Amino acid sequence: MKVLVACEYSGKVRDAFIKRGHDAMSCDLLPTDSPGPHYQGDVMDILNDGWDLMIAHPPCTYLAVSGLHWNKRVPGRAEKTEEALSFVQALMNAPIDKIAIENPVSCISSRIRKPDQIVQPWWFGHDASKKTCFWLKNLPALVETNRLPGDDKTRRANQTASGQNKLGPSADRWKIRSETYQGIANAMAEQWG
Repeated sequence: MKVLVACEYSGKVRDAFIKRGHDAMSCDLLPTDSPGPHYQGDVMDILNDGWDLMIAHPPCTYLAVSGLHWNKRVPGRAEKTEEALSFVQALMNAPIDKIAIENPVSCISSRIRKPDQIVQPWWFGHDASKKTCFWLKNLPALVETNRLPGDDKTRRANQTASGQNKLGPSADRWKIRSETYQGIANAMAEQWG
């Protein structure tokens, strides 16, 4: 298949599909962290290039429910949420047969539609908690591949005792937190490829 991985700089999902024999390319405004087929630029430039599958990771900065409280406190931020929602809708409406939109718990659920699935990294072998939502078009829900013991109340290696992410403030915290867990990337390639 011809696979577009939109809004991905890490190359993790792209490379998982390439390893399974697909013609995959990542696309992001940032350069790729991992050498491989990558379009650095606006995904809208290549959205109509005959893709069979698109997995999109639109930036969550103005979408995630964890930050929406700032929309009433910071001038201009609510408008950025509207722009982000318009971008998500454009990705959902892309002329591509199979589409997966990935985001944390966000206002996409209340403003566009509920997700088709919510997964956790610990379902795919990572001792981590990070609710990940998928909005799917012509794709099945992912099936867990390596569920670790415990449940949603179990504290994972990436959490503090109170359940918050324990990654401290840093210039690249956003980048580290946005990366797809390899087990989820592999499941996408195995099950959707």
